[in-house]
Amino acid sequence: MLILELTLSAWESLRTHKLRTFLTALGVIFGVAAVIGMASIGEGARREALRQIELMGASNILIDHHRPGEGEARTNSLDRNPRGLTLKDAEALCAVLGGAVRVVPLSVNEVKASAEGRTVSSNLVATMPEYFNIYDRPLSSGRKLAVGDEENYQPVCLLGWEAARELFPLKSPLGKEVRIRDQLLTVVGVVRGRAVGKGEIEGVPLRNENLDIYIPLQTALKRQPASTDDNSQLTRIVASVEEPSLLADYAGLIERIMRRRHRGVADYKVLVPEELLRQHQATQRIFNVVMGAIASISLLVGGIGIMNIMLASVLERTREIGIRRAVGARQSDIARQFLVEAVLLSLSGGIVGVILGVLLAHGITLFAGWETAVSWWAILVAVVVSMGVGVIFGWLPARRAARLDPIMSLRFE
Repeated sequence: MLILELTLSAWESLRTHKLRTFLTALGVIFGVAAVIGMASIGEGARREALRQIELMGASNILIDHHRPGEGEARTNSLDRNPRGLTLKDAEALCAVLGGAVRVVPLSVNEVKASAEGRTVSSNLVATMPEYFNIYDRPLSSGRKLAVGDEENYQPVCLLGWEAARELFPLKSPLGKEVRIRDQLLTVVGVVRGRAVGKGEIEGVPLRNENLDIYIPLQTALKRQPASTDDNSQLTRIVASVEEPSLLADYAGLIERIMRRRHRGVADYKVLVPEELLRQHQATQRIFNVVMGAIASISLLVGGIGIMNIMLASVLERTREIGIRRAVGARQSDIARQFLVEAVLLSLSGGIVGVILGVLLAHGITLFAGWETAVSWWAILVAVVVSMGVGVIFGWLPARRAARLDPIMSLRFE
C-alpha cells in the first residue's frame, strides 16, 4: 500500500507539470530508443551472418579461384599456372584427404538462359551429384543429377525455384528445354527454394541460389567452357568435413597441398566459413560497443536532466517538505517520495523509448533495407537501465530533500 501510495503521489506531481515532465523525459526516451535501435541492427546482422554461414556450409572448407587483380603479379600467376583451379586439384585433394572429407568441384558462370520466349539472368553451376547432399538441397520435383549424366556428358539441367518460375510460369518445366550459349539442355528437376544470402560476408560474395541452373560438371567442361578472362577450369572446390572440430587441421592440410600443386602461386583462397563467422562477430562486437557508447551518452544526458529537474523540484517544494516533516514524516519518507518520482519519470521515458525504438527498427528495415531483430533481452535491459538512471540521478535530490531542516523549510518563501 505504501508503494502504491507513493507511486500515485509521484504521478500526480509529474502530471502537475506535464510539459516539463515530457521535456525532461526526452533524454531518456531518445537514449532508450537509440539502444533498442542499435541492438536491433546488431541482432539482425548476427542472424543474417548465421544464415549466410549456413548457406555456405558450417562444416565446409572452400577453396576459391582468386588471381591477383592486375600488374606483374597477375602476369606471373598466368605464366606459372594458366589453368587456375582445376579438376585435378579436386582429385588430388580427394586422394590425400580420404573418406573423412567429401570433395566436390564446381564452376559458376553468369549466363542468360532462355526458354519459350522468356529470358532470365542466372548462374550456371556445373558440379557433381554429391553437391546436393553436401548443401542439403532437396528437389521439389523431378530427379537430381546422376553419375550417368557425368559419365555420358548428358545435356540435362536442374533449375532453381526462381529460375523455373521465371522461365516456365504456371507450368511444370520437367522435360522442357532451356537454351544457354546456343546449347539446349533438358530440364530433369527443380530444386526447392530456400532463403538466400545478400551482399557478402567478410569479402566473400553471396548469390541468389534460387536462380541457379545446375548441370553435370563433365557436360560443362565439354559443352559449356568457362567464360572467365583467365579460363580457370573451376570456380570453387568444396571440402565437406565430417568432424567439425577438425576443420582447422584440414584447412591447414589443404593449404599445404594447394601451395605445392600450384608451385607457390597465390591464385586461390582457402576459406573456412566458421572462421569468417568469428571475424564477422568480432567486427560486429566493435560496432555494438561504439554504437552502445553513443546511445549511452543520450541516457547520461537524460539522467543529468532528471537530476536537474528534481533539484529544482526540491527547491520549489521546500515548504511542502517542511509541512510533511512537521506532521511526522521521517527523512526516509521524504527521500523515498522524491526517489520514486525520479524512477517513475525515467521509467515512463524508458517505456516510451522502447516503443519508439521498436518503430525505429522497423523503419530501418523498411527504408534502408537492413535486417533488424528486436530481442526481448534488449527491451528488458533498456527498461532496467532506465530505472537505474532514475535511481542513480534521483538519489542526490532525494537525499538533499530529506536533509532539509523542517523549521527552515516552514519559513521558506
